[in-house]
Amino acid sequence: MKIDLSGKLALVTGAAGELGRAITRTLADCGAGVAICYHTSRDKAMALLKEVQAKGAPAMAVAADVTDEASIQALHKAVAAELGDVDILVNNAVIQYKWTTVLQQDVKDYEGQFRSCVLQNVLMARAFVPAMIRKKWGRVIAVNTECAMQNFPGQSAYVSGKRGMDGLLRVLAREIGEHGITVNQVAPGWMISDRYRQSGAESQPAYEAAVPLRHRGQDQDIANAVAFLASDLAAFISGVYLPVCGGNVMPCI
Repeated sequence: MKIDLSGKLALVTGAAGELGRAITRTLADCGAGVAICYHTSRDKAMALLKEVQAKGAPAMAVAADVTDEASIQALHKAVAAELGDVDILVNNAVIQYKWTTVLQQDVKDYEGQFRSCVLQNVLMARAFVPAMIRKKWGRVIAVNTECAMQNFPGQSAYVSGKRGMDGLLRVLAREIGEHGITVNQVAPGWMISDRYRQSGAESQPAYEAAVPLRHRGQDQDIANAVAFLASDLAAFISGVYLPVCGGNVMPCI
């Protein structure tokens, strides 16, 4: 059994980021063309573009602010003109900020998380889902977090944004499912990515002790889950919040 995304076009937001790079490479490895959406990390995006093109996949890199409607409309226009209609939409970008307590967190951080978690998914759906509806096939995959189930101190802005995103996407799954479009979420744990490999900080004993599998996962584990949900192997899976965290959080019935 093989994941084959040949002939499909994926768009990944936050594609130049830690998880975004692994997701983009993996979708290209599965045969998909990829639109690399980045905000400020142009050098990383261009390096990633060269990697993807070397695999023989159609690709482009486009700068966009996923919290701004006009910027997303410009993104849609650019991708459609160069690569065509998007089949697989991966909403991975999120605004980074310093975590602190509810009593101390800047209100702007809550607004930023709402815009990058909830509003991004609204605006990207409005731009890219209509073409999926016309084709009667599509995948919307968003990157959530295990934090949405943990609700630990200091996580309030992040959790509020991600939990709002969860509700939005479950509604979207019901609204567009009749058109052959699935909507799912992948929820990473504290994954090992290039940043941790380069700094030698892969091991985090306190965190790992609480994980049933007793180790951290790799960025590739997230990319694998995204590729699966993008494929026909997951054609009858929709509305899912899928933790990829070694059992650190477990949704229950």
